[in-house]
Amino acid sequence: MPPRLLLTPHRAGALVGVSLIAMSAAQAQTAPALPAAQPPHTAVSLDTLSVTGTKTEEPAIDALSGSSVVTRAQMDRLQPSRLSDVLRDVPGVTTQENQNDPAQAINIRGLQDFGRVNVLVDGARQNFQTSGHSANGVFYLDPELVGGVDITRGPTSTIYGSGAIGGVVAFRTRSIDDILAPDEKAGAVQKFGFGSNGQKFLNSTALGARIGTAADVFGQFVYRNNDAYRDGFGTLVRDTGNELTSGLAKFNLRPADGHEISGTALLQNFDFANNGSSNAGARFNNAVQANTYTLGYRFARPDVPLIDLSVKGYYASTHNTLTFLNDTASGLYGNLGVRAGDRIDYDIETLGVDVHNTARFDTWALSHALTIGGDAVFDRVKTTDNAGGFGSAFTPSGERTLAGAFIQDEVRYASWLRVIGALRYDHYEMSGGNASSSGDRLSPKITVGVSPFAGIEFYGTYAEGYRAPSITETLVQGIHPFPAFNILPNASLKPEVAHNIEGGINLKYGDVLRPGDVFRAKANVFQNEIDDYINTAQVGPTYFVPVIPGIPASVCVGRPGRFPCFIPVQSFQYLNVAQAEISGVELEGAYDWGGGFVSVAATHTEGRDKATREALLSIPPDRISATLGLRFLDDSLTVGSRLTFVDKSNVVPASATILATKAYGLVDFFASYRVNDRIRADFTLQNAFDKRYTQYLNLLQSPGLTAKAAISIKFATR
Repeated sequence: MPPRLLLTPHRAGALVGVSLIAMSAAQAQTAPALPAAQPPHTAVSLDTLSVTGTKTEEPAIDALSGSSVVTRAQMDRLQPSRLSDVLRDVPGVTTQENQNDPAQAINIRGLQDFGRVNVLVDGARQNFQTSGHSANGVFYLDPELVGGVDITRGPTSTIYGSGAIGGVVAFRTRSIDDILAPDEKAGAVQKFGFGSNGQKFLNSTALGARIGTAADVFGQFVYRNNDAYRDGFGTLVRDTGNELTSGLAKFNLRPADGHEISGTALLQNFDFANNGSSNAGARFNNAVQANTYTLGYRFARPDVPLIDLSVKGYYASTHNTLTFLNDTASGLYGNLGVRAGDRIDYDIETLGVDVHNTARFDTWALSHALTIGGDAVFDRVKTTDNAGGFGSAFTPSGERTLAGAFIQDEVRYASWLRVIGALRYDHYEMSGGNASSSGDRLSPKITVGVSPFAGIEFYGTYAEGYRAPSITETLVQGIHPFPAFNILPNASLKPEVAHNIEGGINLKYGDVLRPGDVFRAKANVFQNEIDDYINTAQVGPTYFVPVIPGIPASVCVGRPGRFPCFIPVQSFQYLNVAQAEISGVELEGAYDWGGGFVSVAATHTEGRDKATREALLSIPPDRISATLGLRFLDDSLTVGSRLTFVDKSNVVPASATILATKAYGLVDFFASYRVNDRIRADFTLQNAFDKRYTQYLNLLQSPGLTAKAAISIKFATR
């Protein structure tokens, strides 16, 4: 395993010192002005380039899919401590998290867990997963390291591999273009952040240099230290603090015209302690090391239209060491002989490669962008449990290989017709313990877009997606800690197959109410039916288990209803549901008139087991968010507010009524001021009215009123 960054809490000052040295070195150079204020249309994120819909670049507003983009400017405006702070402005996208764990899980259109949403960091899949009372598939990534987010909702596995029946979320880490203008050669950006309600300190130091047009290098160092926060009632939510130390390094080499070699190394170390997702279990210290390495090559030149080749290999690993501290709540672990210092290690390593080429050519009146590619992913999961055995039972070790190939043709006729057709072949193999499985399938996709008038385009899509069962779903086997019911493996699980029908409209207009203004909007409806949907269910006869934690379930054999055997239970198992159906409506729009901007995003989703009509647990409640910003002082000052309204969620499975949540509304305020050409100050007030609320699927209360402030200083040379 790569070595861990060795910065610990008492070395935070050392990191600040390094940052100040970097600032001093950069200040010795000339200090040109920051880039001029962006023209209004660049503030509309829907005009930002997206590739997740087809792997060919186009503005998100032109994508014939539910595609959205989150820009770095949006993140700076909100000063997020978690990615969930900004993803809630994207229609159809929600997150699930334990506030006492910095990991995140992404839900798209009511689908999450076990790879249903393909999460990429610089093109590398993030497949980490541990089972518990929360999401089954999370990733670790601090928002200060992110340069932008590209999202496409709906089945995209025709081009992004097995899984992705919910969608794909591609995170781009920061790069040299995030800190330097095109005419700047070298520079640094130093940022310090502070806050209230647990938001203690943030340090971010970014450095970069260009060597002519032949190469560039970039590095970033981030340190974040948070304490436990208080909810809207002022109640301390224990164990919600954590410490992050991270480093990011990138290079790009251009040895000849059209050729580019790139590499990325991202290392993150998180340290935190908690006693489970509900703060009611055994207490463990967590040391998480999440690393991603990529190496890529691309050839693209306008005079060679038949070749736009991309090759990328990557290695991603997540290692979590849990060290047992105590078990004062129930004594369960202590009764099993677990002692302070005993450890559980969760490891996942993912090796992957992605190769594709786009050939652009014409046949008669038709223009083509023909993309052919293939990809492969190898996961190795290893759990070592010397602290009770529950970890190795519920997150079993094993190996899985996903591989496939696809062909896609984007066809254009004149300016009013587009047709995108794609076909993918998938194959998977999985093994662990004494079980193994494999399978393959062809998945088609067809999209037709029609633009009857300038500025408006309608589209319709039929797409299929294919998700192989995960190692955990297939091999999980053990006894739940309390109550002590059995969880059974299922080597006969079938892969999920999604059938998605979607229709949408894209609107793109300028000079609507005044010269130079910009209006963008996307709206869509969808119906996604998933054959052989994998879900947990109670199976087998009812039996009795001890009412006292730590007593083996075996003592209750043949003595139902007699002390201590008073709890009736059934076993649980992952099973295929014949068919699940999910439908919904999504809306995203933005208007920018130079002196200000307004944006809105709205989501309505429904989902159920088609046979029983029971609601799917992962369907989020309806949500609408709106942001209004105003610009003053020649765009030096931006002030605004964000409103978020979330409906109640009481339509949940009968066995999970504890997850029902009340409706709530949140108000945030933000301000950004360019003090001069080198200094920028940001201020954010989140949950300004100190609302006490719990986000659906989260078990802990969310933060109350939180204020954050940051100052960024830039130095650069031309």
